[in-house]
Amino acid sequence: MPNTSLPAQTSQPQGPAAKRRKPTSLYRKLRRKLSKTTLRAPLSWLRHSTLQPSDVIFASYPRSGTTWSRFTMFEILTGRPAGFEAVNSTIRIVSEHTGAPRLLPANGKFVASHERYRKEYKRAIYLARDARDVALSEFAYTRALEFFDGDLDRFLDTFLCGKISAFGPWQKHVASWLDSPLAQSDNLLVVRFEDLRQNPREGFSRMAEFLGVRVDEDRIRQAIASNSLDKMKEKEVEQPQRASVKGRFVRGGAVQGWRAKLTPQQVELIERHAGPSLLRLGYPVDDRKLEPTTGASVLV
Repeated sequence: MPNTSLPAQTSQPQGPAAKRRKPTSLYRKLRRKLSKTTLRAPLSWLRHSTLQPSDVIFASYPRSGTTWSRFTMFEILTGRPAGFEAVNSTIRIVSEHTGAPRLLPANGKFVASHERYRKEYKRAIYLARDARDVALSEFAYTRALEFFDGDLDRFLDTFLCGKISAFGPWQKHVASWLDSPLAQSDNLLVVRFEDLRQNPREGFSRMAEFLGVRVDEDRIRQAIASNSLDKMKEKEVEQPQRASVKGRFVRGGAVQGWRAKLTPQQVELIERHAGPSLLRLGYPVDDRKLEPTTGASVLV
């Protein structure tokens, strides 16, 4: 796969909103810590209990290109310009999905989730991204929000053990979806972020078809053009996010950017833990040191 990484922009959004806000708060830090404990289980069950069979989940591990994809799908589904407030109130995260507009056939909602597969999920699109790029993006994001203050080596140890967020290790997250009952039927569409970047028209058309939504090609092309990297960064300037205070929420959207940024030792560490899942998704890996896996590969 060619390297189609996009140049990172490190300048910080300007304006009064960005200057007033802090990256995070003690309350948010406490919530994040609690979210990684067993106290989270009953709350998560409650949030999922109101999902309906007609709702479709847009699932991904954090920092897998979900924001860009949600913005583009928002315009495809609604025909309206996408901004952070509009998208977040329409394609809502699963913890806030009640009251979201029903954009899909049979009055279904399109609901975003970073959770591993759950039995409440009846139909889903799973957006996957190379773990090596995910790790770099998550490292920058958690540092910007002051959730992590160590170096990359320390971060990778924490990331691969599943202690960075409430969603577990990347490799177990992927496996939960690829081994789910949905994957044994037509109720799961797996899309790789890299393929979506390379051919967005084809990828978003597949997603719309999976959702059962008929839209014309012009709307899909317009939605893609309206949410290019430059356009997304302009939208972040207009509506700064918490990570905007110390960096960028919308980053470079790099494909294989890890090749220039990770040391051979760091790549070996990631592949030692996540190699089988990377291979199942079709990513290149030096598999000579990997243990055999019984999981079936997924063609996307």
